[in-house]
Amino acid sequence: MSELARVRTQRDGATQLVRISGEVDLSNARDVIEAVAHGVPDDVTLIVLDLTDTTYIDSAAIATLFRLSERLRDRRQDLRLVVPQASPIRAVVELTRLSQVIPVDEVAPAGAPGTPRSPRPYAAVPSSDAAAPSGAGEVDGARGPEDAEVDAEEDADDEDDAPRQRNA
Repeated sequence: MSELARVRTQRDGATQLVRISGEVDLSNARDVIEAVAHGVPDDVTLIVLDLTDTTYIDSAAIATLFRLSERLRDRRQDLRLVVPQASPIRAVVELTRLSQVIPVDEVAPAGAPGTPRSPRPYAAVPSSDAAAPSGAGEVDGARGPEDAEVDAEEDADDEDDAPRQRNA
């Protein structure tokens, strides 16, 4: 792997924390992501990819993150990114809409290896004592590919129904 980037991993139970520091670009993106994919055991259910110390990513790195997400999803493993708001790569993550495919946090989740433990396990759902506003968790109405399959089935069912008026 190139000296531009360094990959460190740490495991705690079913969570694997992977920290990438340095630059990830066309010259090393494939090697970095392959190191991540091969460094994660099959029995891990959550991979937290901490990009806090990543100083540069280009389109090749973004594309490989999308592919990594697909590969891990096929293995039934969840992927989350950690990209602080002040990070030099935050704008790239937002502009490419990577966060619509891979959840992005500003800090590593409590309880992840190398972070302080919290009394409850990390989850993508709000706690029962914190009421979430309607539509929480959605970004600009973004929907995943699994929603497309449901929409196609609903559209097929709608053909039998009376026509509806649609507003332009």
